[in-house]
Amino acid sequence: MSRTRADALRTAARGTGQLLLTVGYVLLLFVVHELWVTDLLSNARQDELTAELREEWSAPTAAVPAELQGGEAFAMLHIPRLGADYARAVVEGTGTEELEQGPGHYTGTAMPGELGNFAVAGHRVGRGSPFLEIDELRQGDPVVVETAGSWFVYRVLGPAEQVPGQQVVSPSDVSVIAPTPNGAADGPPTGAYLTLTTCHPEYSARQRLVVHAVLDGPPLSRAESPDGPPALRGV
Repeated sequence: MSRTRADALRTAARGTGQLLLTVGYVLLLFVVHELWVTDLLSNARQDELTAELREEWSAPTAAVPAELQGGEAFAMLHIPRLGADYARAVVEGTGTEELEQGPGHYTGTAMPGELGNFAVAGHRVGRGSPFLEIDELRQGDPVVVETAGSWFVYRVLGPAEQVPGQQVVSPSDVSVIAPTPNGAADGPPTGAYLTLTTCHPEYSARQRLVVHAVLDGPPLSRAESPDGPPALRGV
């Protein structure tokens, strides 16, 4: 092999190596941003939203607005199974900007406590990872929704129920957020449901993990029960 050809091969190999190092560095930065930076930003925004809600709700006449704007926080989601301090502010809408702030309410679905399906989406990895561990929810687990004036306790359904407590579906399957989960989009609601959706499996958007719960009893007044229902403590 001539010296000229050998030099050319060495130069090409060096260039390829440098390119691979650059690509690897860029990928590393992307992973760091997606897994850690977005978590920090989203968690900081959650702190702000929670503080804003607490301040608004301290007013004697506080109530959920009749019309919600995209990104507006209006409820707190408590899931004792995921930790005694698990509490996330829920915003209106499920667009990119809304879900960067935290769990988002599917616009057009029922509101907390209403007949129908109060459906909420959240990221599983990154952006605060609010729904990272919802696969750990089991039949009977409480999911508590707090609004300006009320506490609503939902209980996760079992696998053999008409509406299963947990299922994995394709991203295009919107029946899971129908008035009666897995029913027709324009069908009548048969109960007051809560649905949580997130990506599945972790680090992939190939499918959706869905958890369904049903309202367990009448709401409790926040004024009369400022510390929340017993279910908030996992009871």
